[in-house]
Amino acid sequence: MGGMGRLKSYLWRYWRRYLLGGLCLFGTATLVMWIPWWIRESVRIIEQGGPIGDVTFYALLIISAAAAQGIIRTFSRSLIFNAGRDIEYNLRNDLFAHLQKLPISYYQSQRTGDLMSRVINDISAVRVLLGPGVLNLVNAPLYYLYAVVLMLSMDVRMTLAAILPYPLLIWAVRNFRGKVLTASLRVQEQMAELSNHVQENLSGMHVVKAYNQEANQTREFVGLNEDFQEKNLELARLRGLINPFMQGISGLTILIVIWYGGIRVIHGDLMVADIVAFIAYLNILAWPTAAFGWMLSLVERGRAAMERLEEIFKVAPEIASPPLPDSLRDSGEGIEFRSVWFAYDHKVNGQAVLKDINFALPPGRSLAIVGRTGAGKSTLVQLLPRLYDVTSGEIRIGGKDLRALSLSELRKAMAYVPQDPFLFSTSLRRNLAFGRDGVSDEEIEKVIRVARLDRDLEIFPQGLDTIVGERGITLSGGQKQRATLARALLSKSPVLILDDCLSSVDAQTEDEILKGLRLILKEKTCVIISHRISAVKEADEILVLEEGKIIERGNHQELLLKGGFYAELFRRQQLAEELEQI
Repeated sequence: MGGMGRLKSYLWRYWRRYLLGGLCLFGTATLVMWIPWWIRESVRIIEQGGPIGDVTFYALLIISAAAAQGIIRTFSRSLIFNAGRDIEYNLRNDLFAHLQKLPISYYQSQRTGDLMSRVINDISAVRVLLGPGVLNLVNAPLYYLYAVVLMLSMDVRMTLAAILPYPLLIWAVRNFRGKVLTASLRVQEQMAELSNHVQENLSGMHVVKAYNQEANQTREFVGLNEDFQEKNLELARLRGLINPFMQGISGLTILIVIWYGGIRVIHGDLMVADIVAFIAYLNILAWPTAAFGWMLSLVERGRAAMERLEEIFKVAPEIASPPLPDSLRDSGEGIEFRSVWFAYDHKVNGQAVLKDINFALPPGRSLAIVGRTGAGKSTLVQLLPRLYDVTSGEIRIGGKDLRALSLSELRKAMAYVPQDPFLFSTSLRRNLAFGRDGVSDEEIEKVIRVARLDRDLEIFPQGLDTIVGERGITLSGGQKQRATLARALLSKSPVLILDDCLSSVDAQTEDEILKGLRLILKEKTCVIISHRISAVKEADEILVLEEGKIIERGNHQELLLKGGFYAELFRRQQLAEELEQI
């Protein structure tokens, strides 16, 4: 479905409103277009010395028509504009819901500022198209049609003379339409560039300041803003060319009517009342004619915006629930990897990050994964909640393939603490209770003690109601890690995944947290990633990854006896701890 095709589906939802609004516009046009006719009759009566009562009748008729069309016009605007706003509301909701379904890989290839620009600016452009754009696109043809029919009924030759310049209008539309569309696309793309720069700059302000890059960032912004201004000016120049051209056509038609009509009046072939009516009709058409460039800009900008939105809509979710998902109920939470291979770019024969991974983790047991940076540890655990899908092989939980389960049920069964902690720009309380309703203070206090956030809470100005700022900027790295750990523990999910979530915590605090976790982990199936042996030595089984392969496996003692990578890592960390104590 193309951008405009998708837009038609939204329009169809509100066809009754648009139809009623169109009927109101027809009624308005009818009343407006009969006013010049009645003016003509009034002038004709005056020319012929008719009774003043007839003139008064037409005056009252004109006033009544003007008042009635004003009321109907207000109602039509309300119908059409509100329909456009409702479509904007639905379109934005649908776009956001679609974005939620897209894989992590999509966001790794997109810029946040660009997506923000599309969600906000482009959808607003569509709303303008569906409100003022639709209204004027319906109004203008109605006015032209009505006016031409009524003018033809008065005098065919005068009408043909009056509309003589209008082929130039058709030429202008055909000539400028493509240029306006291209210019509109450039403006919206540059707005995305500008938004992305601002978003990245504000999010990384601490880095900007630390590297003394305020001036350079400002210069970059000025450059992007200049490009945005130039592209806006280019669009404005196009509109500036169209509008005077349209106004010129309107003025030319009136001159033709006055000149040609005057000649015919002198020869007794036409009445002054007819010229007055013609000029009145042309004055009514002056606005739609002069505003044609503006309407064209609205349409093309709306089309360009919808094309940009369609680029997102056409991205299909790679990971989804099956039509008839299996259930995890009463099946346990044991985890099994069977010949799992994974590559991020498997569609284009990308290099495998995980190679032939096999292991089984019974329910209520713990598994630790260690290895060098880039060995594939984080990738492995991201496969469990299906943030990515395996390239080949299968992962089973409770004896069932992950891909056969409901995504919602699968992810509810897992509490995932990522390597890079993320907090929303709200209160600490809401961050901890994320994904859960009706969490009691007692439950929060319990997980806070386990995560050793209780001491930090004492210095927070508003305790649990302290606003943590964007991405938790007011907290230290260790505080953010412990907050995300507390959030995971509060979820009460049977499977707990800890991806190096204590790397920014000092050794003493880590030891305190691990002691509190041991009691909790006895009731959960747990996967732990850590660079510190102290965090994994109590695990029931330890896997050592190297270049995506399992090179060692066993418990702490067994791996020490093997004298391999794990034993060497243990010795180096022991030596480092001894040197710190000197």
